[in-house]
Amino acid sequence: MEKNKKLLIVIVTLIALIAGVSFFAFNEMRKNKEMTQLFAIEKEEMENEYSTFATQYDELQIQINNDSLREKLESEKLKTQRLLEELRQVKSSNANEIMRLKKELKTVRAVLRSYVMQIDSLNRINAALVKENTEVKSRYSAATKQINTLAAEKKNLNEKVSLAAQLDATNIKAQLLNKRGKNARRAKDVKKIAISFTIVKNITASTGNKTLYVRIAKPNNEILSKGDTRFSFENKEITYSIKKYIEYTGEEQHVTVYWDVEEFLPGGEYNVYLFADGNMIGQNSFEMK
Repeated sequence: MEKNKKLLIVIVTLIALIAGVSFFAFNEMRKNKEMTQLFAIEKEEMENEYSTFATQYDELQIQINNDSLREKLESEKLKTQRLLEELRQVKSSNANEIMRLKKELKTVRAVLRSYVMQIDSLNRINAALVKENTEVKSRYSAATKQINTLAAEKKNLNEKVSLAAQLDATNIKAQLLNKRGKNARRAKDVKKIAISFTIVKNITASTGNKTLYVRIAKPNNEILSKGDTRFSFENKEITYSIKKYIEYTGEEQHVTVYWDVEEFLPGGEYNVYLFADGNMIGQNSFEMK
């Protein structure tokens, strides 16, 4: 009887021990399954983050022109892609590898953040430089425009001053004289043509010796001349009829020049042109019958 009682106790103890071990094993299996499911979810999230970081490195490379920085970004991108491939090959049950790659992910995140901040700073600096460059160009353009305006005004003023300094001839008249020095009534009786005019007062004109040129044009525009008589006007050599030297003082001055008629003069309208200092200073016409 005592033996049966002891046997029963042993059997009950074994059953309890087996039940306890089974419960512990079942509980561990449940925990391992839950951990594996948790690691699987975490692994998927990590894969998404690695993939996003690799894409961000591509986007950062597009934003910069610095070759050295672009190479660094490319290196970090390749490292991120390598870690992503390692993660994809790791089983969800491999807790050690998942934890290692999780730590690597933290490092990748920190490095990416530092590059984002660095590039953002560079972009702000570049934006400021572009703005400053635009402002400098604008100021340069405005200054150039102002200089051109001042140059045009100066040129216009110089032209006005130059124009104001030119001599001016008025009261240009022609008197046709016969051989007795009297007024000739007909063209065939004209022996001398007296051209008189007035050089007006001009305090801005240069004073001193002046050479006056008179051109007398016949009705057919042929210039009366004796020999090869030419002077420069507007970069050309043109014929003159009479040359006269005067001493100009800036005051009003009356001048008379004469043309001795030695050729046939047809009737019609004649034109008289006066020149001095490379400028035409007056003109008029007269009739010969």
